[in-house]
Amino acid sequence: MKIGIISDTHGYLHHTVIKHFSDVDEIWHAGDVGPGNILGKLEELAPVRAVYGNIDDDMLRREVPKTLNFYTNTTNVLLTHIGGYPGKYAPGIRQTLNDIRPNLFVCGHSHILKVQYDKNLQCLHINPGSAGLQGFHQVCTIIKLVIDDKIRDLEIIEFPRRGAN
Repeated sequence: MKIGIISDTHGYLHHTVIKHFSDVDEIWHAGDVGPGNILGKLEELAPVRAVYGNIDDDMLRREVPKTLNFYTNTTNVLLTHIGGYPGKYAPGIRQTLNDIRPNLFVCGHSHILKVQYDKNLQCLHINPGSAGLQGFHQVCTIIKLVIDDKIRDLEIIEFPRRGAN
């Protein structure tokens, strides 16, 4: 299964996201979706799993959860917005990680792209960075990967913050 991972769109969807996610089987949005119909636009490409972030309004918070735990093939996935990093997890997620013991932990919030293996949890941690215009990041980033019997073919896609939709 080919997965597109995105976070922190803040109401903006760059044409590069549409181009690169046109061949994925699912899209995972790690919060701070923002105003507008971002999830609807992504749903036109593939089914979407999403969580809300700290900037998302009450309407979105009624549509998607704060944290989502699910399986893709044999991979146990935990998706949330504010998660921190291996060794520096956010207080609100530490216990959940220990209880669920996911193989893959995806979060957003920092606008900093990071892919790191957590040896203690035996878990791959992914923060896709930010795909929106808000924040201090110099480039936007998204991730694509394949999950079958393992996580493989991880691809980082960078694009400028500004550009025509």
